[in-house]
Amino acid sequence: MTQMSDPLIVRATATDYPELISVWEASVRATHHFLSEADIKAYKRLILTKSFDSMQLYCIKAEDIITSFIGVDKELLQLLFIHPDWRGKGVGKILLRYATEDLSVTEVDVNEQNKQALGFYYHMGFELIERFEHDSIGKPYPVLTMALKS
Repeated sequence: MTQMSDPLIVRATATDYPELISVWEASVRATHHFLSEADIKAYKRLILTKSFDSMQLYCIKAEDIITSFIGVDKELLQLLFIHPDWRGKGVGKILLRYATEDLSVTEVDVNEQNKQALGFYYHMGFELIERFEHDSIGKPYPVLTMALKS
């Protein structure tokens, strides 16, 4: 697969949830090596039953297949996941630019242990503003809130 040129970003709906969660799981298994199998199953259930419905979801499709997606709540980017087959193809930058330029996103939450994502956000102009010892459900996975440099 090659770099994407002018991909179409579309608003995801509930009918996309099965495909979105499939992309999420493939991405998590490729990047979140610190999670146990039980954690992955628990987060998957939580995302499907609560998270997706609580935010705006946008995705990039290639040949009618979702390659990547974001989840936004106000000015906070809560989710950015890319199928492993599409990593390094520019879709993360495209989605992040869309989030900051079109959706007014100024902050992002990222797992501290996900070093690749952390490096990506630093590279894209974000800086650390706050660190939480536990994630939003109380698990001992530190979360960093980063803000776009002004």
